Amino acid sequence: MPSLKRCMFSNSKFVQTRSIGMSPAIRKIVLSLLVISSCALLNNAHAQLSAAQKKELRKREDSLKEFANNIVWGQETAERFRADSNFIRMLVRALVLKNSFYYPFDSLKTISRLYSPDSVFRIFTWQLKKDAYSYFQRGAIQVRTTDGSLKLIPLHDESNFTNSPDDSVRAPNNWIGAIYYRIVLKTFQGKKFYTLLGYDDFAFTSTKKWMEVLTFDDEGRPLFGGPYIYIKDDTTGRQVRYRFHIEYKKDAAATLNYDPDMDMIVYNDLISETNEPKMKDTYVPDGDFQGFKWENGQWVHVDKVFHTNMKDGEFPKEHLILDDNGKPNEQKLIDQSIINMQKKDSSNKKPVKKVRD
Repeated sequence: MPSLKRCMFSNSKFVQTRSIGMSPAIRKIVLSLLVISSCALLNNAHAQLSAAQKKELRKREDSLKEFANNIVWGQETAERFRADSNFIRMLVRALVLKNSFYYPFDSLKTISRLYSPDSVFRIFTWQLKKDAYSYFQRGAIQVRTTDGSLKLIPLHDESNFTNSPDDSVRAPNNWIGAIYYRIVLKTFQGKKFYTLLGYDDFAFTSTKKWMEVLTFDDEGRPLFGGPYIYIKDDTTGRQVRYRFHIEYKKDAAATLNYDPDMDMIVYNDLISETNEPKMKDTYVPDGDFQGFKWENGQWVHVDKVFHTNMKDGEFPKEHLILDDNGKPNEQKLIDQSIINMQKKDSSNKKPVKKVRD
């Protein structure tokens, strides 16, 4: 069971990244409240999982690992699809166990497992390679319930069947697939907005990264996208988008991630290295960065984030499940805590790495 020291360490880091403009007194009060509330929730979550439940979930997790690995590393298409089918069935059988929401499944290294910052839900996403030219994303949202029962919402990737993914609100049955590596929680007028940042291997020669806002309607149904992203356009002024993406050359290292110190989503400015602007697989970072700032319930575009060019890789990165080429990196895989605040214990004596998208 986590100690008070660990909870205090985790929450002090949490407050430090979000306390710009707070007075020391207010920051101290906020930290104290976070320590009390998050430690209570974390301890309660562990208490809800009995030793027998943990043992059974670990056993099912061990069975899931082989299938999860074969989804990515299977040599033949049929092998990968069989592994994917078996993994989905076995995952549901594991999640149906009471209080499974609190079990992290952190040995599933090829599967992204992200808790929302408020621990209202978690989202599983992964990628299935059909052939060298096409990929599918799989996913499911598990919603926390008061009685520990399973509420699972499957996500069906329909991104290959749309020509205008930036201009629509999507339901789980026509989701624009991505492997999510970050959830950013914002609020406006009492409503919560969960910004999802994700990765899509997309095609043989190019890669995409996605940004969209997830909300829940009055009946608790998830809605992907909405008029929450505003980008200035030279001809039309300010233009609304329902989601945003960048596409770039497969072996380029392009960033799209949230920087908590700046409280902004930052991404690389991209240019065609062959002066072919219609060919997205020729796009590479040019050293500048653009971004988005949350203002009045909208992500408002910022044309230039830094006033000096930066080399590739210099932007602060956060923890992620894939490297720049989209391959699983076991050293950087997301080991998300139950309430998404728990960091590695300070006794590890290692600096906390910035997240890499």
